[in-house]
Amino acid sequence: MTGRQFGGEVVLITGGASGIGAATARRLAGHGRRVAVADVDTRGATAVAEECGGLFVRTDVASADDNERAVARTVEEFGRLDAVVLNAAIPGRCGLDDFTPQRYRDTLRTDLDGVAYGLHAALPRLRRQGGGHLVVTGSLAGLTGSPDVFYATAKHALVGLVRSAAPLLRRDRIRLNVVCPGLVDTPAFTSRRTALLSHGLLLAAPDEVAAAIETVLADERTGHAWAVQAGRPATPVEWPEIPLVSRGAAAGRGGTP
Repeated sequence: MTGRQFGGEVVLITGGASGIGAATARRLAGHGRRVAVADVDTRGATAVAEECGGLFVRTDVASADDNERAVARTVEEFGRLDAVVLNAAIPGRCGLDDFTPQRYRDTLRTDLDGVAYGLHAALPRLRRQGGGHLVVTGSLAGLTGSPDVFYATAKHALVGLVRSAAPLLRRDRIRLNVVCPGLVDTPAFTSRRTALLSHGLLLAAPDEVAAAIETVLADERTGHAWAVQAGRPATPVEWPEIPLVSRGAAAGRGGTP
């Protein structure tokens, strides 16, 4: 592999057994980082960790305790933690018409709670070390919308989490960003791949998203959502400025309707 060398920085990657997580582990390890691969898929994640010369940590991200153990085990193995890629996710388990509380909660436990738990587990260590970087894997569905309603709901929440928490973490020299891939050729899309391609839609390779994650890890900005699509560079989303209305400004316009 070619690219920037990172001098042994340690990165914990959740959902690292396949797809974007596995591609990220391989890419970062190939460019000089030491990686811990966290996943419930023991066989897949062990294989990725061995390929990368890294560490496997069995982790169910929906468990707060598992997230704490993943951070602790990574630090025990490597002596430090420089960055965390909070990547683990599942497709939505139900929609509006086949909704059940259990399936709805299953989606949010992994796709939203798992990120909150991972963030909470990593922050004390990063603060003690004087800083670090957290990258969340979101989705374009979290910037626009999707028929996969509750998956999109979770991904919208992740964008809100990043935009809200990042300013609070600046004083600790901790950067927090979210990458938002569009369609990606991962196991989650296997059943729909032919239909998507037949409509002329492009699927990004997992390594394209991994490259975007690497770019964001090297970037000094924080609090951004980065759109990632096939054949295009990662691009930070521009948000509109919406100033809060003061009492004087409202009165000057004749008050509120």
